[in-house]
Amino acid sequence: MDNKTYSSGLAELRELRDEMKPLRRDLAKIQAELARLESHRDQRIVDLGAFGKAKADRIATSAGLSVIDVVRLVPSLGPQGSAAAPADAPVPDLDDRPAQGSQAAAEPVTEQAGTLAPDLRTAVPSAQTGKEPDSGPDHGTPPTEAPTAAASPASQPPAASPAPPVQEQTRTLPSIPEDQAGNGWFRAEPELVSTRPKRPQAARAMAFLDATTGVLVWQGGTVRLDLGQASVAEILTAVYAVAPATIQRIYITAGDPWHNGSERHEFLKDAVAAWLNGPLPDGWTVESRRGRDRMAGHLVHPRNPVGRWQRGNQHVDIRSVGEWFDPEGADPATVRAAFIELWRALRAVKFDDVVIMGSPSQTGRDLWSRTIPTKAGAKWADGFPVMSQEIRGLLHATAGQGRTELIAPPRVPERVPGWYEVDRTFAYAKHTWASGVGVPRRISAATFAAMTEKQQANALFAPSHWQVRVTVPKDWNHVGLLPAPAPGERSWYYPYEGGRTFTTWAGGAEVNLALRNPIGPWRIEILDGLLWESGDPLKAWSTRLREAWQSLRAAAELHGDEQQKHACLLASRAVRSILLYGIGTFAQRPRITTGSLELGAGGTVPDLPDGARLTGMTNTHVTWERNGGFARDEYAHPEWAAGVWSAARAALLSVNTSSKDPQTGKPVKAGALHLPAGSILAFRTDAIYTSAPVNWEYGGEPGDYLLKGRMPWEQTAPRTDEEFYDLQGLGRQAFESEGM
Repeated sequence: MDNKTYSSGLAELRELRDEMKPLRRDLAKIQAELARLESHRDQRIVDLGAFGKAKADRIATSAGLSVIDVVRLVPSLGPQGSAAAPADAPVPDLDDRPAQGSQAAAEPVTEQAGTLAPDLRTAVPSAQTGKEPDSGPDHGTPPTEAPTAAASPASQPPAASPAPPVQEQTRTLPSIPEDQAGNGWFRAEPELVSTRPKRPQAARAMAFLDATTGVLVWQGGTVRLDLGQASVAEILTAVYAVAPATIQRIYITAGDPWHNGSERHEFLKDAVAAWLNGPLPDGWTVESRRGRDRMAGHLVHPRNPVGRWQRGNQHVDIRSVGEWFDPEGADPATVRAAFIELWRALRAVKFDDVVIMGSPSQTGRDLWSRTIPTKAGAKWADGFPVMSQEIRGLLHATAGQGRTELIAPPRVPERVPGWYEVDRTFAYAKHTWASGVGVPRRISAATFAAMTEKQQANALFAPSHWQVRVTVPKDWNHVGLLPAPAPGERSWYYPYEGGRTFTTWAGGAEVNLALRNPIGPWRIEILDGLLWESGDPLKAWSTRLREAWQSLRAAAELHGDEQQKHACLLASRAVRSILLYGIGTFAQRPRITTGSLELGAGGTVPDLPDGARLTGMTNTHVTWERNGGFARDEYAHPEWAAGVWSAARAALLSVNTSSKDPQTGKPVKAGALHLPAGSILAFRTDAIYTSAPVNWEYGGEPGDYLLKGRMPWEQTAPRTDEEFYDLQGLGRQAFESEGM
């Protein structure tokens, strides 16, 4: 660079600065106006809440908020009634002995009061907790002996002085309101139960298109198309010039046409929206409705979008096959073969009505619904009740998904002795043997205090979700065990500093693990909780999926035809997606609808629908998003998703594997807490990344750890996600090359 270029660059910066100044002023005005409107809205909610016939759900819909947000502003709108159990009533059926300490249970509990959880290291819960045999606290079995770690006190450690917080908590998790306002949450939604469908789904003809090569494959044959720039108009015109109009689903196997021109957009999502809203051939429009299909309209997703269009009575989706699996360069014919093998494998495990739907989450939910009991007299033959909207909202706000954490220097050395990746295969299937069913009981701090120690242990081994105050032991030197709310919606981090105290919500599996982990128990105080009856609503579904997954994996290893081997491997990954995303769909997040509108004359922004917010803008369109709250969904069971996610996070730390110790005959334990302190570099959902060699034997069962990447030589510890993914790719390449 010479002086002239440098001076020119400075001049350009000044121009940018001057352009940004008025925008910043406008932004400040908009933010101030938004704050004023939000304050006015909140006051109007309080005023309307004083009306005798006011309903939280009606106000929430009108205000564009959740019911929990409205109840937080107007506590009197929390549901009332006698259907809920008293907050401080002793919990029946956990033990046949009468509860002690009823006087303490009757005393009022202040907001900060908590009851110390018992030592679970030698606890043996009652059989009625419904746990799968031969497992751990993840969904399981009682321990038969104390951990083999260094000796610890017989009871929980005393409270320590809190350590200075490393990460300020700027997000406060909701609590259950006190007294009857909170007790009224503990009910089922009236006339809303999960029942088995009476008819099978309608199958839709599919085609598979490589947007790079133009190769199109469907049941009727294979052709190569000229797609031009692979716009929506060009794809629809080219496909239906050769393929029948009965094809209603086009999977893109390669090429990601929605990313064309992404360099012109600041965000990838804007590029996707621009592609979806591009010009259409004559007669085509964006789909607005398909019978009772609530999914009509585009789904703007940065990597796996869904575009929906129609021409008269003809409907079509364009989707990414990446929703199901990474095709890894497979041609469209192999991808189609994978879907055929998937259908065959699911039929073979007695999913007689199987129909492959557009996404693995839709397919997973539909397959589960066909395992709901119908035999007269069978428990839950009338259907599984759906929790109140308040409980569903609470679980949405307080139950996170998979653990994603990068542990960078100075927590680990700048240079580490190696890089190892181990991943739990088909892990969620291990955590579906016991789930909460029915309406939960509320377990307040006073209720917990009134229980016997055996009742307390049974509660902490049963399907449950707890509000707890946690203190990390002073001498703790390993990774954090329990999630805490981080800044940002639904973000979590894992405090690990010795002496640190924080308040959070956590699933029963994680609280159980924190109390009886192999290093030393954490101090846990119970503030509030939800306790379910233990049942197995997911067991038949996940067992069949596991059988399909195992049969496809075996075929991928033994099939004589290379294309079919690859197809079976991809199909096995599709089964994993059905399980993974099928469980996720039970969580029933607030319904987010997206849409787009054309800009007006002179580029003016049109009026958005009520409650919508602007999310993107192109030269021709704006995109919007609206939070519709929680719909009356008969298959909404966030308690099941929350339980599986909690168990999976706990199993990242310590879990029984399918391998047996040759000397003791007991299951071999694996997880981050069984690796040296300071060796953990990252967590990614079901995977651990460590600098220490890992020698856990892989038994091929769901939840076992499989070595996927290895570089047994010195590396620089990653500090950013980009550096992490670079090492992940290099580690996998190095490991694969070992077997060549």
